[in-house]
Amino acid sequence: MFKYSLVGYDGSPSSQRAFQTAVALARCGQGRVRVVSVLQVTEGGADACALMMADSSAQRAQELLDELAAMEPDARDMIDVEVTHGSPGDVLLGQVEQRGADHIVIGHTERGTLARWLLGSVSSDVLARAHVPVTVVP
Repeated sequence: MFKYSLVGYDGSPSSQRAFQTAVALARCGQGRVRVVSVLQVTEGGADACALMMADSSAQRAQELLDELAAMEPDARDMIDVEVTHGSPGDVLLGQVEQRGADHIVIGHTERGTLARWLLGSVSSDVLARAHVPVTVVP
């Protein structure tokens, strides 16, 4: 069973289901869940992003932990959270290496062809490049 599952979380219904799936798996194997919320800044560049993150990341991380604990109240002790910035796929795959995650759980929201072409698909990117098992939750 998985010992350390990584969840990409953006607050969407599919990411909420991904989180709940990861918690259920962690309970089966006495594992942990790391939830990563990636803020993607499209304007203002790296300097603006760094300033924004320094001002709000600790507060946002606490808010995220509270939100997750409200969904799964008895799971608070098995959850680690991080709010960071960057490209979601790159951040999630980097977390696998940095944190020793042995599993990724990610939500997937069906988009139209144009939106997928313009924005990409985090789940497709992660599936294509991951070196650990990936569970995609609709």
